[in-house]
Amino acid sequence: MNCFCRRSHYGSGSEILPMLIELQNITKIYDGKKVVDELDLTVADGELLVLLGSSGCGKTTTLKMINRLIEPTNGTIRIDGEDLRHLADHEIRRGIGYVFQRIGLFPHMTLAENIAITPKLLGWEESRMQSRVDELLELVELDPAAVRDRLPGEISGGQQQRVGVARALAASPRLMLLDEPFGALDPMTRDRMQSSFRSIHQQLGLTAIFVTHDMTEALLLGDRIAVMDQGALVQIGTPQELIRNPASATVQDLMDTPRRQADAVESLLGR
Repeated sequence: MNCFCRRSHYGSGSEILPMLIELQNITKIYDGKKVVDELDLTVADGELLVLLGSSGCGKTTTLKMINRLIEPTNGTIRIDGEDLRHLADHEIRRGIGYVFQRIGLFPHMTLAENIAITPKLLGWEESRMQSRVDELLELVELDPAAVRDRLPGEISGGQQQRVGVARALAASPRLMLLDEPFGALDPMTRDRMQSSFRSIHQQLGLTAIFVTHDMTEALLLGDRIAVMDQGALVQIGTPQELIRNPASATVQDLMDTPRRQADAVESLLGR
């Protein structure tokens, strides 16, 4: 297993990109109910794909199945053509960074120790780990000298989320999974984190799947957006494609939300 080591960057042109992730006929059933319903989805190497939908639509369950936190009831998930059923859990997760809303930093460990967890498990030398910690803190726009020895409770929520992103990047994963990572932040901090993550994604050429229920966040971040409703994929396309050609009333309603908000702001400014 090569831990999904990076091969190429996502581009904005029309070139055909290597496929990194493939979900084929993925279904998850809980208590007789299909939470994810025969989902087919591909993600290109270097792409930032947003899974968008209301609470309970199956997007987080889908993310967890890719990371093997949950096993599909049916279907196949492949990364670089390898069926995840044939791989050990630690082989899969070693090449995947996972960021979620509640951050999950260990409160009794310094920020540097939190970031270095995976490299330490992989047996990195101390000097290499510390160099990587400082590099990542700078990448997420935190001063290593000022924060590396602090505990999570000594910094703000926005700073903690930045550390969570740094920790997910520690072992140079090729794939990142993000489950509503900025949802609990105040609007200004959330806006800064969105811009920061988009910059990191482009700089490192990451492949990322980003879960959100926020239409504006999806439009601002996604190379493509996959809209889910009641466990099914109802439309996938670029932000421009979804805005111009919504395939259903559900997608139309989602696309109308930022328009209504923009119109409301314009109305206030016009008074």
